Amino acid sequence: MTTQNLLVELFVEELPPKALKKLGDAFAGVLFEQLKAQGLASADTSVVTAFASPRRLAAHVTQVWRKAADKAVQQKLMPVSVGLDTSGKATPALLKKLQALGADVSDPLAAVATLKRAPDGKAEALFYDSLVTGAALDTGLQKAIEEAITKLPIPKVMSYQLETDCALPGWTSVNFVRPAHGLVALHGSTVVPVTALGLKAGNTTQGHRFEARVSPVVIKDADAYARTLLDDGAVIASFGDRRFAIVQQLAQAAERLGPGYEVLMDEDLLSEVTGLVEHPNVLVCEFEAQFLDVPQECLILTMKANQKYFPLVDAKGKLTNKFLVVSNISPLDASAVIGGNERVVRPRLADAKFFFDQDRKKTLVSRVAGLDKVVYHNKLGSQGERVARVSRIATEIGMMLAVEGDSTIAMHAQRAAELAKTDLVTDMVGEFPELQGIMGRYYALNDGLSADIADAIEDHYRPRFSGDELPRNQVGVIVALADKLETLVGMFGIGNLPTGDKDPFALRRHALGVIRMLIERDLPVQFHALTRLAFAAFPAGLLQDKAVELDEFLIDRLKGYLREGGYSVTEVDAAIYAQKLGLWSTIPKRLAAVRAFAALPEAPALAAANKRIANILKKAPDVDAHVSEVLLKEPAEIALYAAMKEVAPRANSQFEAGDYTASLQTLAALRAPVDAFFDGVMVNADEMDLRLNRQGLLKSLHDAMNRVADLSKLAS
Repeated sequence: MTTQNLLVELFVEELPPKALKKLGDAFAGVLFEQLKAQGLASADTSVVTAFASPRRLAAHVTQVWRKAADKAVQQKLMPVSVGLDTSGKATPALLKKLQALGADVSDPLAAVATLKRAPDGKAEALFYDSLVTGAALDTGLQKAIEEAITKLPIPKVMSYQLETDCALPGWTSVNFVRPAHGLVALHGSTVVPVTALGLKAGNTTQGHRFEARVSPVVIKDADAYARTLLDDGAVIASFGDRRFAIVQQLAQAAERLGPGYEVLMDEDLLSEVTGLVEHPNVLVCEFEAQFLDVPQECLILTMKANQKYFPLVDAKGKLTNKFLVVSNISPLDASAVIGGNERVVRPRLADAKFFFDQDRKKTLVSRVAGLDKVVYHNKLGSQGERVARVSRIATEIGMMLAVEGDSTIAMHAQRAAELAKTDLVTDMVGEFPELQGIMGRYYALNDGLSADIADAIEDHYRPRFSGDELPRNQVGVIVALADKLETLVGMFGIGNLPTGDKDPFALRRHALGVIRMLIERDLPVQFHALTRLAFAAFPAGLLQDKAVELDEFLIDRLKGYLREGGYSVTEVDAAIYAQKLGLWSTIPKRLAAVRAFAALPEAPALAAANKRIANILKKAPDVDAHVSEVLLKEPAEIALYAAMKEVAPRANSQFEAGDYTASLQTLAALRAPVDAFFDGVMVNADEMDLRLNRQGLLKSLHDAMNRVADLSKLAS
């Protein structure tokens, strides 16, 4: 049986540009899976290609059969004891089952003779072999199209009416993302008679609204689809090809302007623009240079978000007064298109300049009181109350990090925290919420505040996402820590905990930000102290006591962060043992030490011994880490104590110097005396003084071995 290539296109009104690629991939993907499931396409030899333009979703599938091959199927019927009576004749239950399957039961003996008997567990069962007729393409494709439409990832559908074909006038409702106007289904050059959304399949579609050479566009066969649409319809059907063409044209336009211009590329904007045009044409436009006095973030945002333009920057990343437009038409004289876009963007830029000029007439300090009128959360009060808490937390963290009693950093952190949210009540941020923090920095510099305070106002939102940069200076780190801790404590304290994949207040992101700043900036502050001072910043009685739950949540996020860094669960559990509530900044060095120790030949034996010691000490929880040399009787315990007196001071000295790897490697020398001790010494001796002394020896050993990490976690 020969195969031919298949083309299916659904022609619709303009689809949502941001979702276009996802819609195109989903349509083609589900269609292909359905064809494979029905045996009409092969997983090994058939290939699917997705097409998506603003007005169409399409799929091209290679090597599709007109009819699927018949398939031999063996079906279990029932146990032999149920299907046959004692004389071997078919029971009524068996005959009824066979009849339901379409078998000929006019001669029961002949029907039984066609069945197979085979073991099925402890019993023997009857099996029926049949040949299932393969699906025809028109039937299978109909099912595939319906499934592909049903499974499109559409957040919200619309309803529209189609006029019915019956003699009496009437309407039928259709639900889809946009009204559909055409359906193409070609197997080679043959139209497959399928329907969808009230449409009958044909071989014609529509091209570009304004630049199509012919209308309608006739698709000769499945393989001619993309080329015919381009030649006759002026449409680049492939989303990827259209996106590539836009990237090329953007680069070429910037190059024509000269070596000082570079496109400010934005992947999300690029995908959205690709979803807006069918045949892109990049044009160069410009605006008045006076607008460059406005912070470039404002101008870039309004051009990208409101107008879908691509800004041009110079070699140093500074915005120029030229920008690029991706047009959907290519007139011989593009001056009208260019002039129209320049006229459209001018009022937007003028608004930004107006907001910037007006905002600078008031200082950030004068705006602090206005935060009392901005609701933060109905259970946690206003932004003003929140700012007071963040300021208190930031001040205390600043004092923790103060060097030799110098309170300057704490004072700057307090001032930055007090002003960090004031740009929320400015006109610019009211119009462009994405600029919060950014505008605060500009206004702080305008007010004459120091650069570290201004930078901290912008940076206190960092890191905003995974992989984002951390605040650029110490003041910013302090305020960012305080801001995230206040959010975490507040939300946990009122019971707004993340559940499953739901995290409306981004608490996981805030937790990761706290972890990254503590570790990557090597902050010498105790984690436990941070969470407790954050809880103390809230009024008494406002929050539930969720301190333990918050600690566990942050520790879980810490483990995930470290595992993403390439460390195993065992290594992470061992390394954070001693610092779960302490200095998280030391954990990376502890992890490196654990990994190096685990590679030593002595590691398995020492880890196993450590685990054994821990189990012994669990049964004697009040053991004092004290050893009396007089009570050391056995040669093995004397030798272990002597080895500890030699090794432990060196290991402790290396630990205090922060050389955790060397400390653990030094302790590896204890392997032989530890093994000898467990081979030759009874720890739980009958004499109490001997027992307590040996337990004290093990407690001293356990303490020395686990300063860096819990080595028992490395025991298999």
